[in-house]
Amino acid sequence: MASVLETIMLICFGFAWPFSIMKSWQSRTAEGKSLLFLIVILAGYIAGVLKVLVQDGITGFLLIPYSINLIMVWIDTMLYFRNKRLDKERA
Repeated sequence: MASVLETIMLICFGFAWPFSIMKSWQSRTAEGKSLLFLIVILAGYIAGVLKVLVQDGITGFLLIPYSINLIMVWIDTMLYFRNKRLDKERA
């Protein structure tokens, strides 16, 4: 039951990241984004992936939602750096 609840949590969190990525892509500014926040979230998802690998191995089904969320946060983090560069070019 704990794995089912954890999966639901990951899916719910996962629904937010595409909107954040789209906003980062379209806004072309890093204003309103926190690099520290993104890094903390990345660290959390990395810890989740490692937890699954240690507990269940490579076949753990929670590896999929953790990995998808990790990739989406990584994309948003890369967009942060792109947008920070664009902000500097505009200044």
